[in-house]
Amino acid sequence: MTRSVLFWAAAAVLLFWAIGAYNRLVRLRADVKTAFAQLDAQLQQEVRLVESLLAGDAPDSLFPGEGQPSFWEALHGAAIQLAATLALARARPLEKDRIEALAAADGVLRMAWERVEREDAHDLAGPRLPDTLAATRMQLLVQVRAGVDAFNDAVIRYNQAVAQFPAALLAWIFGFKAGRVL
Repeated sequence: MTRSVLFWAAAAVLLFWAIGAYNRLVRLRADVKTAFAQLDAQLQQEVRLVESLLAGDAPDSLFPGEGQPSFWEALHGAAIQLAATLALARARPLEKDRIEALAAADGVLRMAWERVEREDAHDLAGPRLPDTLAATRMQLLVQVRAGVDAFNDAVIRYNQAVAQFPAALLAWIFGFKAGRVL
């Protein structure tokens, strides 16, 4: 009789632990998705900023002469690439390949912006980007950096939970896989 009670008590403890550990993994995965949704919104704002610049909403002083210089085309291409990889990562923000592609696209956009600013440096009349545009871009960069930090923190907490024994057994059974920081 006592063995039966001990067996059922141990089984109940194991069951309740498993439910709690599973719920923790689900909550941490949801935290990653929430953090990514906020980062997604901030990165979309950055893409919209580039699109509005090149869609004719920008002052004529940004584009002297005929046509847009190649560094503006590179900025536009980088924004398109970021938007595409962002759409892929949005579906599965814990998939390593998608986040690596997003990180690469974000890096390309940063380099394109640097090239725009560097190409503007030779102009003795001052920078081509108006102060309001530069301030808006800097504000977006700060917001994106904060979003990246929040996403990375959520991924690190999730990865630690997935790797922690004995929760790692549940993670393996239910297909929880470690994510990648941005």
